[in-house]
Amino acid sequence: MGYGHGGDIYTYKDMLDFSVNVNPLGPSQAVLEAAKRGVDKCFAYPDSRCGTLRKALSEKLGIPPEFILPGNGAADLFFTLAAAEKPKRALIPVPAFSEYVRALSMVNCEVRYYQMEAKENFRLTERFLEELTEDIDMVFLCSPSNPAGQLIPEELLLSIIRQCGKKNIRLVLDECFIEFADQEKVVYAEKEVQEFPWLFVVRAFTKMHAIPGLRLGYAVTSDIELIRRLCRACQPWNVSIPAQEAGIAALSEAEEYKAENTREVIRIERMWLEEKLKRMEIRAIPSEANYILMYSRTDLAEGLKEKNILIRDCENYRGLGKGWYRIAVRLHRENRLLVEALEQIFERRTE
Repeated sequence: MGYGHGGDIYTYKDMLDFSVNVNPLGPSQAVLEAAKRGVDKCFAYPDSRCGTLRKALSEKLGIPPEFILPGNGAADLFFTLAAAEKPKRALIPVPAFSEYVRALSMVNCEVRYYQMEAKENFRLTERFLEELTEDIDMVFLCSPSNPAGQLIPEELLLSIIRQCGKKNIRLVLDECFIEFADQEKVVYAEKEVQEFPWLFVVRAFTKMHAIPGLRLGYAVTSDIELIRRLCRACQPWNVSIPAQEAGIAALSEAEEYKAENTREVIRIERMWLEEKLKRMEIRAIPSEANYILMYSRTDLAEGLKEKNILIRDCENYRGLGKGWYRIAVRLHRENRLLVEALEQIFERRTE
């Protein structure tokens, strides 16, 4: 079985992992303890309706609980949506997360790709509106984008949402990394959900709360009939008790304070890394997330593996190719180790 993502610590053991984009501060003690309490309840089936978690999310987001559908991570929700909707033709700006296409391929959906430009830092522009034609059933967007870390400007996003409504297109908005963006730039979509029932917003606890091993995400839409179809399409008990308990704990006020601190740490460290990469003449795409997309003609992935550091080789991303890499923004001590290793690689190249 091939593996086309970051975080392959099972193949590359005992490496410093910059290939996966989760909170470098790790999960909080409260979230870990809640997950452990969930393990103590493993004698029972999980609540298939995730009632307590949905209620907690409803109170946090200020929307009705019936607009919320938890899932076994964001990827699970993409696959369930494809199974429920069975779109005939979808549109995806690239480079993008590969699981969108995998989910669509399961229902034999034709995928059209819109190539974002490297010279524009792979940022979505108003030209994309021209691609929203009547023959498109579904569009996948990501903000901040993966792997380039670009936020969709608010005015453009609202124009895309409205255009999709006019063309009867289901708009899937992946906001799994939105909590890492600078707070004043964040485009939260809950307030738009009730006005735009064709909008399907997906988020994850995985990234900010650093619990990818528990698998927990959620979707938000005011299309109640779609929620019913999704419930019929998904597997029963798809969210475990430990994941539900951890999710409830992650919605506390204390976790929000941690998120604010995380954003500040990421902002400072990202700026530091981008400056260091610039000095080494590595092209770094200015990011608004907790990772940086960069380009170098030197084989950085293999060179760093020799130094026990794992980064994401992005050659297999449609729309990128050889020479593109993604690094997570970690804590300063770890970021220094990465920079020092890169400097050694470039010094060796010029000897």
